Amino acid sequence: MQKYNISRSNYFYSIGLSYKKADAEIRGRFSLDEDSKLALINQAKENDIESLVVTSTCNRTEIYGFAQHPFQLIQLLCDNTRGTVEEFQKVAYVYKNKEAIAHMFRVGSGLDSQILGDFEIISQLKKSAKLSRKFGLLNPFSERLVNAVIQASKRIKTETDISSGATSVSFASVQYILNTIEGVSNKNILLFGTGKIGRNTCENLVKHTKNEHITLINRTKNKAEQIAGKFNLVVKDYANLQEEINTTDILIVATGAQRPTIDKHIIQSTNPLLILDLSIPKNVDENVSELENVSLVHLDHLSKMTDQTLEERKKHIPLAESIIEDVNTEFNEWLETRKFAPTIKALKHKLNDFKVAELDTQRKKLSDFNEQQAEIISNNIIQKITNHFAHHLKDDNISTDESLELIKKVFQLEPSTKNV
Repeated sequence: MQKYNISRSNYFYSIGLSYKKADAEIRGRFSLDEDSKLALINQAKENDIESLVVTSTCNRTEIYGFAQHPFQLIQLLCDNTRGTVEEFQKVAYVYKNKEAIAHMFRVGSGLDSQILGDFEIISQLKKSAKLSRKFGLLNPFSERLVNAVIQASKRIKTETDISSGATSVSFASVQYILNTIEGVSNKNILLFGTGKIGRNTCENLVKHTKNEHITLINRTKNKAEQIAGKFNLVVKDYANLQEEINTTDILIVATGAQRPTIDKHIIQSTNPLLILDLSIPKNVDENVSELENVSLVHLDHLSKMTDQTLEERKKHIPLAESIIEDVNTEFNEWLETRKFAPTIKALKHKLNDFKVAELDTQRKKLSDFNEQQAEIISNNIIQKITNHFAHHLKDDNISTDESLELIKKVFQLEPSTKNV
């Protein structure tokens, strides 16, 4: 990427793992909470990484960044999670330069989501880019790329029906409850965790189950109260978690803890209990399955649920891909201009030096020298000349590298950088 004058490093990488090859347990080991994200970013700065964007959701953990070798980014990830390099190599992917760019477009546009057309990742990407910018780890290339991906995502949302219908992890969980439990409207439902997935699940519960026995618990009670107020639901203290579990029929866990928050020891009731774990890492210990009255369903199972809505969405993939190609082409055109931007800038400075010298000569020669008019005319000529060279360099039929070398040689701009 050096030839584009955007980075000291030669390569732009996307490294990571997703639901495609890594199961929930492995994804949990490589997940990054807010503290570990900050630690990774600080370590990147210490390691002189120039620009990177880090995303971590229930379906994937990825780093987009510049490096001389992908291992620099892989090491950052492994140093700040519970995952190892050996585990990473078994399930991971590494994309470089144009492939890495294309991958970010697919991810941000919902085409690589576990549920096709789920655009949750784009908000994560925006948030991650904002964090990188705050720490000085978002160079012009990365910023431009993220903005292009956001643009593609918006166009796909508005110009296609790929996200039509209510299909998401939160809806899939409610759909599973409706298909599995009889008389849902009369069952006691406990939602533990009111983050983004928890909030979305809560809305779907209220909308589709017609249930008036929904209780919310969150470690930070006021967050649960804000949601409860919107839907007129009951909120209980975190200290009452065990008591509430033992009086509920359906437990939905959407917490963001790094280790299980629910295990068999806090379940004392012998009544049938359905537990849905929507968390990555898993927040419900597998040992609850040892209890005969408990049925445990994890997010990965819910995400595999396909219905007519998903089949309809697949029809819109070609149009979505054409939108991505359109926006990506614009981005690549901008990228190509970065090749010659420093040379055009240097040329403009050189021409300006000529202008200053010539105006100084004419100023001494002419008693009625019109300074203002000469300045305007000179600047216009300089702009026309540099524009002419810029248009020439954009021509697909010419060799940009050879033309750059010739311009530098003729105008004695700088030492040749042909091999950089």
